[in-house]
Amino acid sequence: MAEDNDTAGKSRFTTVPLEYPVIRGETKLETLDIRKPKAGELRGGLTMQDILTTDATAMLKLIPRVTNPPLTPDEAADLEPEDFAQICGTIRGFFLTKAERTMMDEMVAEHQPKT
Repeated sequence: MAEDNDTAGKSRFTTVPLEYPVIRGETKLETLDIRKPKAGELRGGLTMQDILTTDATAMLKLIPRVTNPPLTPDEAADLEPEDFAQICGTIRGFFLTKAERTMMDEMVAEHQPKT
C-alpha cells in the first residue's frame, strides 16, 4: 500500500490494490485510493463505534464517500471479502491514536524475524 502525505506529514490517502478488480464498463479498477474520512463524512447514520468495530453496514455507507474513484453503493456491496476486509482495515487504521499506532508498531517489530 502506498501512502500520500498532507502538509502536516500525516497520511491522508492510502492506495489499496484489489485482488478482484472492480469492472466498470470498459474500465478495470485494480486499485482504489482510500481517503482519510473527515468528520462530516461520518454523518448520516454512521457512529464512531460502528466505524471502530468495522461494522459491515457502516462501512458500506462510508466506502463510497472515501474511495477514489468513488465506488457506487452497489459496487461496494459487491466487493469480494478479501478486498472488503482490506478496505475496512485501511479505513480503521485512519482512526488509530498515536498511542495505538506506537503499540501496533512495537508488536509488529517484536514479531519480525531476527537476522
